[in-house]
Amino acid sequence: MRTLSTPSPALILPPRSSPGMLNGSSTSSSTFGTETIAMVHTPPTSLTHPQRSLRQPRDLQGAPIDILPDHAFLQIFTHLPTNQLCRCARVCRRWYNLAWDPRLWRTIRLMGDVLHVDRALRVLTRRLCQDTPNVCLTLETVVVSGCRRLTDRGLYTVAQCCPELRHLEVAGCYNVSNEAVFEVVSRCPNLEHLDVSGCSKVTCISLTRDVSVKLSPLHGQQISIRYLDMTDCFALEDEGLHTIAAHCTQLTHLYLRRCVRLTDEGLRFLVIYCPSVRELSVSDCRFISDFGLREIAKLEGRLRYLSIAHCGRITDVGVRYIAKYCNRLRYLNARGCEGLTDHGIEHLAKNCLKLKSLDIGKCPLVSDAGLEQLALNSFNLKRLSLKSCESITGRGLQVVAANCFDLQLLNVQDCDVPLEALRFVKLHCKRCVIEHTNPAFF
Repeated sequence: MRTLSTPSPALILPPRSSPGMLNGSSTSSSTFGTETIAMVHTPPTSLTHPQRSLRQPRDLQGAPIDILPDHAFLQIFTHLPTNQLCRCARVCRRWYNLAWDPRLWRTIRLMGDVLHVDRALRVLTRRLCQDTPNVCLTLETVVVSGCRRLTDRGLYTVAQCCPELRHLEVAGCYNVSNEAVFEVVSRCPNLEHLDVSGCSKVTCISLTRDVSVKLSPLHGQQISIRYLDMTDCFALEDEGLHTIAAHCTQLTHLYLRRCVRLTDEGLRFLVIYCPSVRELSVSDCRFISDFGLREIAKLEGRLRYLSIAHCGRITDVGVRYIAKYCNRLRYLNARGCEGLTDHGIEHLAKNCLKLKSLDIGKCPLVSDAGLEQLALNSFNLKRLSLKSCESITGRGLQVVAANCFDLQLLNVQDCDVPLEALRFVKLHCKRCVIEHTNPAFF
């Protein structure tokens, strides 16, 4: 991974006043707030042995590192972040050529609130396009999460110069809009991983500028995205999800946490167009109800991961649909679903025998009876969260510990559990980490 943090040094070869720089070098500069990126179009010719000391005899002036072969330098450079790699390019002609080897530039990672990321992307892609004018064929991953100064202009640069892009993360870049996302997905046909979480202006992902236009899976070009994270995209509505599903039919991982405007209707569109979804999160989507879970259940055995945390309209009815049809479920987060009771847990335990992780914290109606059914059927359980479950006592925990030997994490914070029950769990599940609020247990 290449990491560029702020403040950063000059990215490409010596700045204007560098003492070893040739008088004839051609230089242009771009200011990134408090930093300057200097572009030098020709590598230095005078800096061939930067470690020489004028006080040493001539036969001792060569630096020991100079004897390393090129492949050894490249192996070392693969472990350097972007800013350090660019510093290496300023050392001498040989290091310049090695530092800009295309094999080292499959990934660019930029970080920092004050970084002028639009200019940084423009400068870096310009240099990477030097051997193949206007096109960078090596860059596959761009991560600029948290760069709040990123705008559509920066993504236009990526879209125009990086047709082989496969992985893009712009989480928290709230100035990015639908127009920039359209440019990326239409110009980068191999894009598989897209993270636009926290981009509140993004409401749709499609191959048409008119977001109301839908594409049938049998007609027109489809977007190859498999992983899509739209967490905190508050403006996303059912119509937008309909368009996304119609264009991104190969989705396997979809995260819609806190997309508060979505309803059960949006999930119906998703299941129609994207039958291959394996991981789905609709946590904190307050309008999702049992009807939505009935639609999700149509994914059947393909679904492995489901998060419905804090969806207050979900009850045992919806969980029963999931338990009946999604019997290969591995992970379920139902924290804060206050309508869930022991009956829902019983259906889940008897049908989802491969369940490995379950979070039913803040479900006040789940009691020891539900835990007993879980313990008698879910032998593969490794992680269990019962945080703030007021009806849980030591008896339920002891049954779980006596049957779920592979338990690795147990959260019983804010539960009225006696000290003896915690010791019993520790005795029978020796590898289990217990998260608790009992000061007497350590």
